[in-house]
Amino acid sequence: MPHLTRSTLWSLEEYAERRPTFRQEVMAHKRRRTVHLGPNVTLLFEDETTVRYQIQEMLRIERTFEAAGIQDELDVYNPLIPDGGNLKATMLIEYPDPQERAARLQALRGIERTVWLRVEGHGPVFAIADEDLERENDTKTSSVHFLRFELSKAMATALKGGAALGMGIDHPAYPVALDEIAPETQLALVSDLQ
Repeated sequence: MPHLTRSTLWSLEEYAERRPTFRQEVMAHKRRRTVHLGPNVTLLFEDETTVRYQIQEMLRIERTFEAAGIQDELDVYNPLIPDGGNLKATMLIEYPDPQERAARLQALRGIERTVWLRVEGHGPVFAIADEDLERENDTKTSSVHFLRFELSKAMATALKGGAALGMGIDHPAYPVALDEIAPETQLALVSDLQ
């Protein structure tokens, strides 16, 4: 899958004009690429559109127009775009109450390594988590993780042929399993595969 470059991004001025419409499109796009694993964990499966939105928003907020600053954002976010043989997701652990969140993040240490997906007829594929930097310490995990799921050609072929895609978490403090994700979400994710 191609990565974004400075030449494929919009200037700050052009983005300001496109932003209202693009933002609506991206929110609808993200809904189709989101899987809720229980009440407190959400996976947002990234692609070129979600990453473009993140970069354009960062450049807008920071008013970045210098080449080096733009390249820095590209270097940070381009690795989130799937490469045709994998799926990549941002995992959010969400507890509204700050005290409960602090306690749960302690209890959920290592959760990022227990997230899996399963193509019907194949074994589970566990996430490769946080390749950019360590997001866990001796006392707690982070509320945000970046996950990569490597799929075999056989798995990709099965998904393209309509095999069900399930997902879950095998952490003892937060076990959850979905036998099959929503059809529109599966269709969106299959488009990431070559």
